[in-house]
Amino acid sequence: MYSMPPYLYLATDYGTQLSLFTHHMWIGGFLIVGVAAHAAIFMVRDYDPTTWYNDLLDRVFRHRDAMISHLNWACIFLGFHSFGLYIHNDTMSALGCPQDMFSDTAIQLQPVFAQWIQNTHALAPGAMAPGAIASTSLTWGVALLPIPLGTADFLVHHIHAFMIHVTVLILLKGVLFAHSSHLIPNKANLGFHFPCDGPGRGGLFWMYNSISIVIFHFSWKMQSDVWGSVSDQGVVTHITGGNFAQSSITINGWLRAHFVWAFSLIFLFSGRGYWQELIESIIWAQNKLKVVPATQPRALSIIQGRVVGVTHYLLGGFATTWAFFLARIIAVG
Repeated sequence: MYSMPPYLYLATDYGTQLSLFTHHMWIGGFLIVGVAAHAAIFMVRDYDPTTWYNDLLDRVFRHRDAMISHLNWACIFLGFHSFGLYIHNDTMSALGCPQDMFSDTAIQLQPVFAQWIQNTHALAPGAMAPGAIASTSLTWGVALLPIPLGTADFLVHHIHAFMIHVTVLILLKGVLFAHSSHLIPNKANLGFHFPCDGPGRGGLFWMYNSISIVIFHFSWKMQSDVWGSVSDQGVVTHITGGNFAQSSITINGWLRAHFVWAFSLIFLFSGRGYWQELIESIIWAQNKLKVVPATQPRALSIIQGRVVGVTHYLLGGFATTWAFFLARIIAVG
């Protein structure tokens, strides 16, 4: 959209670009989660081990423990290393040691493979269509081809890799263990709404985390490194004051905030049983003290808890991000 736009002025219509990117990221995320959910429904409703014997699906299920354990270790490795880089930068920044941070001006971690692909792709239009690589326009704004990548991009793309792998881990585990598990061999008889360990148990919040980081990264990267205005002398002034490559440490705060948000919604699902116990203990105390009110409190059912969680998720995840993006790009774009 920003370097090879399908429509004439899309590359410099920043609000439309951001909205289209966000829209299609959410659509893609829900399609992937929906595929896993329907695969889990198939495992509960249609899968019969006696008729699907020794075929590809059966062999996959016989190796499911090895598959999940390997993917689990890959996620742990990615998580510790990708977040560890940001934690290291946070610590060095707090200690006043910018020379020890991972950045383009200190310890560099350049995305050499991505830069090689970019350079390869940039050679063709340079020889075939020189006008296609013009990066500025005095009238309509700025569009770049290609976008320069650096240490900040290397760090955040490994965060993307980690979160996508965890989402795949949860979705795949929900499918592979939907029919049965070591803990509950007859899980298929309990239905799709069985709350503990799938099949409809997970993936949604990690998908939300993944997409949130992706759209925030796109919004910030484009505003600080690509979008802007051009002076008569050809000097580009980007929309945001701080350059993404120099201030990418702040994305750690975005990560932290979305973890807190997503985990709070998870408790609306998994924590329903604890609330039931709490309310029942309150009722017991009221009966013991003979101060029982006329109205008897009741905890949410599992289905009601899911409704509350999804409502908060939709309003908080979509509406606020949508409002922030539109207000921001209208104000500065």
